[in-house]
Amino acid sequence: MAVDTTEPEYWLNWKFLLCALWVYSCMALACFLIWKYEGPRSRDSNGDDGGDREEAPPRAGPGVVYLEDCWKPCLEEIHPGWLLAFRVVAFFILASLLLIDIVTDGWSIFLYYTQWTFLLVTLYFGLGSLLSIYGCYQYAYKISGDGSDLIGSGADHGTYIIAPTGESAYGHAIKSSCYSRIHGGQEIAGFWGYLFQIMFQTNAGAVMITDLVFWLILYPFLAHNQYDMNFILIGTHSINVVFLVGDAALNKLHFPWFRIAYFLLWTGLFVNIQWIIHANVSIWWPYPFLDLAFPGAPVWYLVVALLHFPCYALFTLVLRLKHSVLESWFPQTYVK
Repeated sequence: MAVDTTEPEYWLNWKFLLCALWVYSCMALACFLIWKYEGPRSRDSNGDDGGDREEAPPRAGPGVVYLEDCWKPCLEEIHPGWLLAFRVVAFFILASLLLIDIVTDGWSIFLYYTQWTFLLVTLYFGLGSLLSIYGCYQYAYKISGDGSDLIGSGADHGTYIIAPTGESAYGHAIKSSCYSRIHGGQEIAGFWGYLFQIMFQTNAGAVMITDLVFWLILYPFLAHNQYDMNFILIGTHSINVVFLVGDAALNKLHFPWFRIAYFLLWTGLFVNIQWIIHANVSIWWPYPFLDLAFPGAPVWYLVVALLHFPCYALFTLVLRLKHSVLESWFPQTYVK
């Protein structure tokens, strides 16, 4: 290390103040978007009911997540079991790669944003597998004809669902932990459903920026001599986006733009932890441009911050392409 990062002079300068401005501005924007739009009812939809509140159900905000969207495929003819199988296979492959990476290089790999994101993608498929198991049970129960009347007469007004007599303890636990409610005839997800949706959209941006920055900036220009191209390195910078795009092609999850907020917070959390670690221990930086002694560090911080928006938009374009193709090929069975 040419510079001791534990020295106060390393931090008390205009470079750090400018970098902190970029980071905390993005995090402040993220908090505002979550406050304004997140949840079944956004702030925009509050107060619209007036005196008709008792007669009409509240309007759902753009952040509403329906429980069935977490496990149903986007095409009606595809059995939920296929989505479950895909998620289970993805989980075990990703978990195996992550475990091999830890055994090979140790826990220090989690100094890298790549491994943070790879872990989040792995957890996404783990939680998705559990939700798909629950969904397959619900699907089988409905097909059997026993679950034809699961919703009470007051469902449209947000009453709680009562689990059918034949439902397993597992299914009842899912419903209870999610505080499931009904809106417009659809069951609104609770904590696990919202967490799953948030992980999906956080991963969408994170895998794009991880892989694009590595293959387009880090490897060719900054550190191509520092990397030994092997199966693990290539896999952790490619297979994550392959599996996530595959899941996006099959699933029924929506992609409201405001959840870029979680992507911004995810990166902001990573940067803040890096600053805390380096302020206390003088160790190497996982990425050269994070080093405040790096030439033009504030410019690099700003560039990476701005990259979040096109990376998130790129995944949005992938989903729009999916909608366009499936709507034209399967107009009768595609559920958007």
